[in-house]
Amino acid sequence: MINMDDRPARSAPVGFSNPVVVNSFVGILSSMEILAVFLFLLFLAWTYYARISNDFKKLMPIKSLKLDLWQIKYLRVATRFGLLAEVCLALLLLPILRVLPIFQLIGIQFEASVRYHILLGTSMIFFATIHGASTLFIWGVNHHVQDEIWRWQKKGRIYLAGEIALVTGLVIWITSLPQIRRRRFEIFYYTHHLYIVFLIFFLFHAGDRHFYMVFSGIFLFGLDKLLRILQSRPQSCILSARIYLFPSKSIELTLPKDPRLKYTPTSVIYMKIPSISRFQWHPFSITSSSNSDNHTMSIVVKCNEGWTSSVYDMIQAELDSDAGSMNCIPVSIEGPYGPASLDFLRHDSLLLIAGGAGITPFLSIIKEIASLSSRRYRFATRVQLIYVVKKSQDVCLLNSVSSQLLNQSSTQFSLNLKVYVTQEEGSNATVIGLLNDFSLVRTVNFSTKCSNYAVHGLDSSVLMASMVALSSIKFLVSLIFFNRIFVPTEMKSSASQKMVVPSENKASKEKTPSSVVDLLLLASFIIALACNTFVAIVLRWKRLKKDIPAASPKQGNKSIELAGSVEASTVEDHEIHFGGRPNFQADILSKFSDETGGSDIGVLVCGPESMKESVASLCQLKSQGLNIGAKGKKPYFFFHSLNFTL
Repeated sequence: MINMDDRPARSAPVGFSNPVVVNSFVGILSSMEILAVFLFLLFLAWTYYARISNDFKKLMPIKSLKLDLWQIKYLRVATRFGLLAEVCLALLLLPILRVLPIFQLIGIQFEASVRYHILLGTSMIFFATIHGASTLFIWGVNHHVQDEIWRWQKKGRIYLAGEIALVTGLVIWITSLPQIRRRRFEIFYYTHHLYIVFLIFFLFHAGDRHFYMVFSGIFLFGLDKLLRILQSRPQSCILSARIYLFPSKSIELTLPKDPRLKYTPTSVIYMKIPSISRFQWHPFSITSSSNSDNHTMSIVVKCNEGWTSSVYDMIQAELDSDAGSMNCIPVSIEGPYGPASLDFLRHDSLLLIAGGAGITPFLSIIKEIASLSSRRYRFATRVQLIYVVKKSQDVCLLNSVSSQLLNQSSTQFSLNLKVYVTQEEGSNATVIGLLNDFSLVRTVNFSTKCSNYAVHGLDSSVLMASMVALSSIKFLVSLIFFNRIFVPTEMKSSASQKMVVPSENKASKEKTPSSVVDLLLLASFIIALACNTFVAIVLRWKRLKKDIPAASPKQGNKSIELAGSVEASTVEDHEIHFGGRPNFQADILSKFSDETGGSDIGVLVCGPESMKESVASLCQLKSQGLNIGAKGKKPYFFFHSLNFTL
């Protein structure tokens, strides 16, 4: 058994990640998140005040519009709201970078950073709507809407482009609302690609000077998108599928993996099956451990409707076909993307709370701890898993960790399970009985003739940094080259200026039309990414030719294996409760702290937001005051929120 005294003490800064504000409207916020939001809002307020106060000091009437003083001031206020939208746009794309994870450098994982992307996007649309609607209001008061909106200016802003960008942004935002994103994911996914239209028309509306403010985030996102496309080439294949026989419609898919690929628990991959959709990517939590499975990795697909239901129907159709062998199912894989460290597993004890499909990240955690406990790694030696489901049939998702649940004599950590079935009345069933009842699965091996490529994961961080630097240099060189050729020099020599008449001198200083400069910037952007694409393709081709091993060949036959029942040899009984939700305060947190006696308890929650908020509130209440590393005092609960969907 691992000595708990040898475990390094928890550092105080970890406590700052615990929830401080728990609210159904704003969600769960830690002190670090509150500080970051406060500083961002302070920056927005200072930027707005500095610009608008300077504008009011230098109010200039607009020649094309005969405006009153209040109308001029209101128009300047509306214009500066557009500046706030630019600030939000400058940061909007940074949280969703995957290959170049900027937010991971400050300890924020991709699944959590999506929340900041949503907040920034909502703020940007809010400011942009005020900016556009207020401008149209002033034009409407003076009956100049048609004159101004259709004016294609040679210099300065193009208002029509701004209106198109605003409408496009509103369409993207509306289809991103939870009511549409969760029920009609395809609509959300496809309309989100309108960001290309939005960015192009924003460039023509704001001009190159304002575009440089947001360019860094757009440039990194474009490069990140490029590297993700290359990473998903060539296609891999599904090695096998385990179909649960009961009506839960769940499938465990096994994919080939490079033995050198190591990923952390709770990691996520993005998968596309071209035979179902050539454009849709869906995220899945990896349920296997790279320390115990060297050549394969697995995911669990809960087949409800839409794309996931198509996966189930496709595999079921293969099983029901009269063909003698199973076809090959090609897939494209991005990732794995996961936490950079395992600090969230280094607590004295772990309390894992899952709801429904939220069990999937915990499957990899349990397997990881089980595989590393025999190597004397300093992970939690006592783990309790709370699993809340609607129907008892959902317990089948625990099938892949049944050996850890029922045969703990060979492991050096204690794992206890409590299942709560909320929509079924009381029963005499036991956890062991349910696992036996729902352990019947059909295991099918697929052919690998279409692709024998094993997933190798992300490239090194050094290579990624080199790609960013190389692309930046190419962009600057291209931009300078185009400006030297297509943009005439505005400043003449001093001798030439003295020889021309004032009217000609004024004309010589006229700027090039802004649309030309915008096109040159866009061309430089495309050239930089195109050159980088060529370099990345060459590097990928060399690596595939030399280093990447192929997937282990499968027979691809139609033999069906039925997993038999399991026998329990554990000395500790697992619990199952019917007809209600758990009382987290009385039945879970208090009892677990009394049983463990430790002062360092990690609480990981994955499930509905209401469950997360309830547990976060209790952790906040029970862990008031810093007792980190203290012995013999009240336990300190470290709250961690996990996501299984985006």
